[in-house]
Amino acid sequence: MQSFLTPEQIAHRTRRAVDAAVHAGRARGLDVTDARVLYEAFSVVVHLAPSPVVARVPTVLPAYADLDSVAGRQRAELDVTAWLTERGVPVIPPSPLVPREPVRHDGFSMTFWQLIELAPAGEPDYVANCALVPELHAALRDYPGELSFLSAAEPQFVEDGLVALDGQPDLIAPTDLDRARREWQVLAPLVRSRELFEKTFPGVDLQPVHGDSPVVNIVAGVDGYRYADFEMVTLGPVEWDVVGVGPDGEAAYRSAAQRRNLRDLDEGVLRFVTAVGMLRGVACLALAPQLPMLADALGGMLDQWRSMPFAGGLG
Repeated sequence: MQSFLTPEQIAHRTRRAVDAAVHAGRARGLDVTDARVLYEAFSVVVHLAPSPVVARVPTVLPAYADLDSVAGRQRAELDVTAWLTERGVPVIPPSPLVPREPVRHDGFSMTFWQLIELAPAGEPDYVANCALVPELHAALRDYPGELSFLSAAEPQFVEDGLVALDGQPDLIAPTDLDRARREWQVLAPLVRSRELFEKTFPGVDLQPVHGDSPVVNIVAGVDGYRYADFEMVTLGPVEWDVVGVGPDGEAAYRSAAQRRNLRDLDEGVLRFVTAVGMLRGVACLALAPQLPMLADALGGMLDQWRSMPFAGGLG
C-alpha cells in the first residue's frame, strides 16, 4: 500500500516549486523579491511579486507524465489563450513580459501569466457561470490550431489509475473498483476513437473546448469575468465542458446557447461524457498519496457515481 506524503513533504515540494519559479522568472528579467503562493493543489500558483506575473507550476502528476508531455499541454494552453486574447475574449492571458513558452527548471515545467486584480471574494455562482460557457464555445469554434480528440479524458491516466488502485481498499472498495474497470471497457473505445464516437453519436459536431470544467474556472476580476486554466484544452463535444453542472446549470447553458444559435446539448453525449468524467474522478484517487486531500474530497463524487446508470447507459 502506497504511503501518503506528510505535510512536511508537501511543504518541501511547494518550496521547491516556488524556488524554481523565482529562479526561472529572474532568469527572464523579472524583478522578484516577494514571491507569494496564491493557490496550490495539483499545481503551485505563485505571484512573482512585485512583477505583475503569476507562475503556474504543476506538481501533482501521473507517473507517465514527463516534462515533454507536460510542456506539450502547456504549449497548447498558451497558444489558445493568446489567440483568444487577440480576439478580445476575456481570458487570463499569458504574461507579455516573458516569452510565451513553457519554462523548465529543477524538474518542473511552468508557465507565466498576467496578474489579474480580482474582485472582492464572494460565493461563486456556478449556474450563472454556465450561461457564460456558450460565449467561450462560440469563440473557440474558429480556433485554427491542432488539438487531439478528447485528450482531456486522459485515457492513459484512467487506465493506470485503475491499475494503481488495486489493493488500496482505504481509497476505494474492491466492488467499486470492479465496476470502474468494467465501465472503462465500455467507454474507452469511444474515448480513444473519434471515428467510433462519431459513429455512435451521428450528427454531433466536435470543436475546441476548454476541457477542464470552465464553470469552476471563471474568475471574477475587477474589470469583469475571465476564463482561466486551459491546461486541458481539447477537441471534443461541447457537452464535455458541462459535466457535473446539474439540471439548473444545464438549463442555463441551453438558454444561452440558444440565444447564440448554438446547438442544444445532446442527452446521449452528456451521459457518455459524464460517465467518463466520473471514471477520471475515480482514477484521481490514485493521486491521493501525492495529494492526500483527494481521499476526502472525492468521497461525495463516489456516492454520486454509484447512483448513476452503468457506463452512462452504454453498457
